[in-house]
Order: sequence, then C-alpha cells, then structure tokens
Amino acid sequence: MAYKALYRKYRPQTFSEVYGQDHIVETLKGELAGGKISHAYLFTGTRGTGKTSCAKILAKAVNCQQNSGGDPCLSCEACALISEEEATDIVELDAASNNGIDDVRILREQIAFSPTRLKYRVYIIDEVHMLSIQAFNALLKTLEEPPEHAIFILATTEVHKLPATILSRCQRFDFRRIEPEKITERINFIANAEGFNITPEAAALIAAAADGGMRDALSILDLCLSASKDITEETVAEVCGMSGNEYLNKLSEAVIAGDASAALSLIDDLYTGSVDMMRLAVDLAAHFRDIMVVKTVSSDKKPVVCSAAQLEIYKEKAQRFNIKDIMRAQELLSVCIASMQSANRRSLLEMTIIKLCRPELSSDIASLEKRVRDLELGTPKKVAAASAPAPVAEKPQPEKVEEKPQKAEKAAQPMPEPVPQDEEIPLPEEDEAPAPMEAPLTEEPSSAPADTPIAEWSEILKILSKTAPLMHGVLNGSKAYINGPYLLIDAPNTGFKSLVNGENPVHREAIRRAAEQVLGQTYKLGPYKPKSAEEDNDPLRAFANKLKQFNV
Repeated sequence: MAYKALYRKYRPQTFSEVYGQDHIVETLKGELAGGKISHAYLFTGTRGTGKTSCAKILAKAVNCQQNSGGDPCLSCEACALISEEEATDIVELDAASNNGIDDVRILREQIAFSPTRLKYRVYIIDEVHMLSIQAFNALLKTLEEPPEHAIFILATTEVHKLPATILSRCQRFDFRRIEPEKITERINFIANAEGFNITPEAAALIAAAADGGMRDALSILDLCLSASKDITEETVAEVCGMSGNEYLNKLSEAVIAGDASAALSLIDDLYTGSVDMMRLAVDLAAHFRDIMVVKTVSSDKKPVVCSAAQLEIYKEKAQRFNIKDIMRAQELLSVCIASMQSANRRSLLEMTIIKLCRPELSSDIASLEKRVRDLELGTPKKVAAASAPAPVAEKPQPEKVEEKPQKAEKAAQPMPEPVPQDEEIPLPEEDEAPAPMEAPLTEEPSSAPADTPIAEWSEILKILSKTAPLMHGVLNGSKAYINGPYLLIDAPNTGFKSLVNGENPVHREAIRRAAEQVLGQTYKLGPYKPKSAEEDNDPLRAFANKLKQFNV
C-alpha cells in the first residue's frame, strides 16, 4: 500500500477535529444545527489553516442523513461516499488551472441538473482569486440566484483580489494562523498515534517553523520522520535548513565591529561557493529582523524561528546593537534587494555591506544619526583596512612652537598690553593618521606654564547634559584645567577635536557658556597637554610661552 502523507492521513473529518479555528467551527455548527444553510460561503486565510478541510466537512454536514449538532456522523451513506471521494455531486474545481470563462460556462450548464445521490450539489472552488474577470462575471449571476440544490464554497488566500460583487454575495469566514500551542498539541497526538518519539523542543520548533499552517507543520514532521524516528531539535533544524547558517552570524558580527574587510572577504567566499547573492541579502535581512524582534520583545516567548542555541546568539547581539542601527540595516538591505533585479547583485550587496560597516559613507538620515550616536558614546572611528597601512607604535615627537603670521599693521606698532587673542586655540592632532573626512588640525601648545585642575568640571558637564547633550556625551570621562585666560580640556574621545574645531561655533559656545555659568568668568578654549619635566625646566621655552601671550 502506498505511503499516505501525514497531512492527508490526519486531515480533520469533523468540525470537532479542526484545530485553531474555533470561531469558524462554532458558527458553522450553529447554523447547521438550526437548519440555516447559505447558498455561498467564502473561506479566506493563509495556506494550511484548514480552508479546504472545512469545505469538505461542510459538504458532508449539509448532506449528512444523521446530522447531530452540526457535525457529520461519518457513518451514513452520504458521509461514506464523500469520505471515499466517490460522490459525483461534490465538485472540486481548481481555479488556478480552470480559470477561463469556458470553465465557468460548463459549471453553469451542469448546475441546473439535480444531484444524483446526495441532497445538495456542492461546488468547492479553490484559489478562486485566480479566475479571470470574464469568468467572475459569468459566475456572478449563478452566485446571486443559484438553484436550491446548489451550494458554492469559495476558498482563497488572496481575498483582496476578489471583486466586491462576489464578496457581497458570500458568507465570509476568515481563517486565522493556528497558534503554535495548538500545532504542538496536534504533533504530540500524531506522535503517540504513529509510535515515534519527539522532544518538546522539537515539536515547538516545528510549530514555529510552520508559521501558523497545520499542513506545513505535518509536512515538516514527515521530513523529520524520514531522517529519524527519534526527532530532536537538531533534527528539525537540519531538515528546515536552520543549521549551517553561521555565515549570517559572522556577517552581522562584522557589521557590529565595522569591519568591512572581513565582511567582504566572507561574501567573496560565499560567492565562490555558488551562494546566490539575492538569497544571501534576503537571509541577512531576515537575520537582522530576528535580532530586532529579540531586542524589542521583552517576554520569553519571542516570535522568531530558530534553535535554542541560535536564540542565545540573537540575545547577545541584541544587547550590542542599537535598535536604530538594526532598522537601518534592514532598510539598506531592502533597497539592495529591490535593486538586484536590474543590476550586478554582488556589487550591490558589497556596497550595502560597506555602508553598514562605515556610516560616514552614507548620506541618509539613519547613517548620520548613527555617526552622532557613536560620537555621543565615544565610539572610535574605524579606518578601512585598505586606506592606511597597519598602525605602528607611537613615538614621542618633540613639540614645535609655530608662530602665527602677524598682520603688517601690527608689526609696525609697539608691543601691546597682554590681551588674549579672539580666536580659539585649535586642538592638537594625534600622531596617528587622521580618520576619514576630518580636516587636518594645526598643533599649538599651551601658552602658560601652570595648569590648575577645575574642581567644578562635573557641574559644567551637568549643565552641558541639558544644553548640549552631544557635547556632554563627547566629553564623557574628560578633565579640564585653567591656564591663564584659557580653559584647557583633556578629552579621551577622538571625536572631540572635529566637533570643536569645526566651522559651526555652537559647540564651542555651549562649553563657554556652561563654564561661565559655573566659574563666573569667560574663558577661551584650548587643548590640555601635560608638560614633561624637561619642558618645565627649560627657561627658554618658558620665555617663548610668555612672549606668546603678548602675540610676539
């Protein structure tokens, strides 16, 4: 005897056996028990939720000779004929392959004849949305005024494609996705009936992978049984293709680290291994979606389909990812996938990955927000591996005192009183190569020999947290000193220089106003640079610094 698939073998035969559609079952049973039978029904919902099964049960129930409480008895002649698929009065039509006007005309010609052995002639039209406009128009009059012995049951997964004239003539029932608990319950029932073992974790993973479809769940269970009679979570993950996707974890890890070189190398390996680039982009977008859900959903019940080990990886990544960065990744990948139809798929994916790793290369709002967040959190900028040689150990360089060019008018005038300059002292440049998009800075040393720490610096930072949150984040962990008319700032964040030395003076003004509010005096901003013992004992350097105060 040929093997019968589980979803066919365990297809519900009565309304009481239908799982997860109680709102529909109770309504239909109530109508049938009261003798209220409609001439046209519309069953709509996603695949595998029981539309066709309920249509066949309804066909039995309206023809059952011993109907009790709305459920077919399964023992009378009518129920037996329908169960054995020998009832010629039950007509099943697949609209996907019989969608022309001629097919509907034949149906209209046949519908006039009375049923041969049953009380009602039932027409079950599956995927009815596939009918052509002409076929819908031909069916319309029949649906509106069918013979008393005819009942139509229309089933579709895309109800929005049906004309309003058809919808208005049917009694509509919306089938919901079946809850994972209901699917798990059914899987355990079948396991006991068939005599195989399945762990609770495996049953739950099958239910999650089925996406609310009982038929899909039983099809996955069939595949698992082909692999082993003892089904575990690992068996399900292998059958469903959930294992072996470590490359997605590596790609997202490279994005978190901003390592474009590692990400492109991995894409090259996958491309060499014949991995389709569009499929890779779709899988990576789904990967980021799962991280987003794990980060957002606080309960233990998270709507992601994965093994327990992968769920722990998602949780770890969710803690390190900012939710806006995850959404930005999904947006960029969505644009990439949409553009892959008419462009080089590998090139598009590589450009998208580089943008994910290096936000400074993107001009969209989400990328700019990420760069600002990195500055606020003190995240150091990444430099592409190909743009600069490997860093070497820093060597202390002797400081150079650069004389600022003086205007010709001042050169002829006598030495003025010691008045500080109006312009800011630019912050010093690091010895390392500058990050991309940063303008080179001119280095100038402090102009006075003594630096006094500011004890009230924490109060100044507290004011900045309200008036300039960005600068407050950048100055996190910083210290400040008073040196004559200057306020010297020692900030470990590498983004501090570019913000303060930029063309926009708002950041400098924010610091000055906060300092004036606490210290009661207006200071000019400058860099703090600790002096070596040699500098402190060098009278010529001290004299040069003194002259510097007088613009000499």
